[in-house]
Amino acid sequence: MKKTVPIGPVLLLSVSISLGAGAGRIQAQGPAGAGAASVAQDGSHSVNPMNWLRRDSKDSDDVVRTRSDAEKRLTPRLQAAGILPDATLTDACSSFVILEGCLAALHASHNVGMDFNCVRANMTGVHTSADVSQCKVADGEKPQSLSKAIHQLKPDANAGQAAKDAEQQAREDLKAIGI
Repeated sequence: MKKTVPIGPVLLLSVSISLGAGAGRIQAQGPAGAGAASVAQDGSHSVNPMNWLRRDSKDSDDVVRTRSDAEKRLTPRLQAAGILPDATLTDACSSFVILEGCLAALHASHNVGMDFNCVRANMTGVHTSADVSQCKVADGEKPQSLSKAIHQLKPDANAGQAAKDAEQQAREDLKAIGI
């Protein structure tokens, strides 16, 4: 009669031996790469990946404060240049997510001779209380790029060049106030 050895205990023994040997090697390894020594010594580095993604609310408050300050500082400049009549930059740019985009829209509407409310409605897809009945408003209220908005509102204008010029002027405005 042939004797059989049960597989369960043998398999359990071999798995526990391999895990025990592997654990020693894993513990001996540290971080590798540039700056690994400082990370290994620095106890403040979190091993929780959610902490890597979390944004500090202080940072977002700084961004809001910076935009508000920029709007306050740019309003008199743009009003003096005739680019922003009858409003503050805060009111004009409220539907824009990025201030630079709003500044570019203001410059483009001034340079090409378009109504800013029409450009704003086409670029943001948001229709404010401003009268846009004479505008060629984008279909489906989808946001458009500045060059597409210019082309739709003023087909005879060189939309690409006008958008580039306006974007450059917007960057210069922000640079002039240190942003």
